[in-house]
Amino acid sequence: MSHLQVVGAGSWGTALAIVLSPRFARVELWARDPRLVAAMQKARENSRYLPGFPLPDNVYPVAELTGETDYLLNVVPSQHTRRIWQPLAMPAKAQLVSASKGIEQGSLLRVSEVMTEVTGRPVAVLSGPSFAKEVAAGEPAAMVVAASDAALATAVQEAFSTPAFRLYTSADPIGVELGAALKNVIAIAAGVVQGLGLGSNTRAALIARGLAEITRLAVAMGAEARTLSGLAGLGDLVLTCTGELSRNRRVGIELAQGKPLTEVLRTMGMVAEGVDTTAAALELAARCGVEMPIAAQVARLLRSEVSPAEAIRQLMARGLKGE
Repeated sequence: MSHLQVVGAGSWGTALAIVLSPRFARVELWARDPRLVAAMQKARENSRYLPGFPLPDNVYPVAELTGETDYLLNVVPSQHTRRIWQPLAMPAKAQLVSASKGIEQGSLLRVSEVMTEVTGRPVAVLSGPSFAKEVAAGEPAAMVVAASDAALATAVQEAFSTPAFRLYTSADPIGVELGAALKNVIAIAAGVVQGLGLGSNTRAALIARGLAEITRLAVAMGAEARTLSGLAGLGDLVLTCTGELSRNRRVGIELAQGKPLTEVLRTMGMVAEGVDTTAAALELAARCGVEMPIAAQVARLLRSEVSPAEAIRQLMARGLKGE
């Protein structure tokens, strides 16, 4: 039994603190908002982001991380990771893990790369098909922990696995992390399909061609193609494109219903990583000489340059080619 510090008390960070609590003697759940910390301490649940799920007795909401820990788990939105991690004191023996899904704008770095740049330490990546509410409820889930250092991936696997939370190791953090980030872009498009009232044929085609786009870019950046056929690729993509709890899918649905992006994001109350990731993905694609037509239409839709129906029409009107 060891010590875990979770950096980020959104729905996913809170769910991870809950599901991992049996594996650690003490779990600290850090939030940057002191009011949220005080509310969690009083109510013993995160009523703002994950209501209805009591915090176990050994989960402590905190506004400041102090002392030694065995694992530091990042669950901060990708665009805030650098700012939040730069001032953090690094306990000498702490192993670093990232469960955030996105690409930093400007630098175009994956979240684990941002953390390594800030801390100078290796980072394992945790990803896979996982909705916070289902994980917090203890429903069976399977995910991947990836690291260039096999010993680090194995250590996290052994420390984090529970009877309801099964982890597989991978030596391909690039593929795991890009699969996690890029699937959110395709999920926005899947929401558009849903919002326009289109059927299962269209959604299935979108998922398959979306996976092709993700795989092309990931492989161009050094990932293994087979990683994108696994939990952190296809598994997470299918979940996010079809699940009712998907924030990015919800963005697409509401855009298809004619709502402006600013209103959609304002009423959500939580981060939809795909909105910021879309532009970053296209910059990476241009750098690598990779074509991403679905992501390109999502970007145009987010910038209000094209209607949802017109975006789909343009995708279908592209030149014919082999699969």
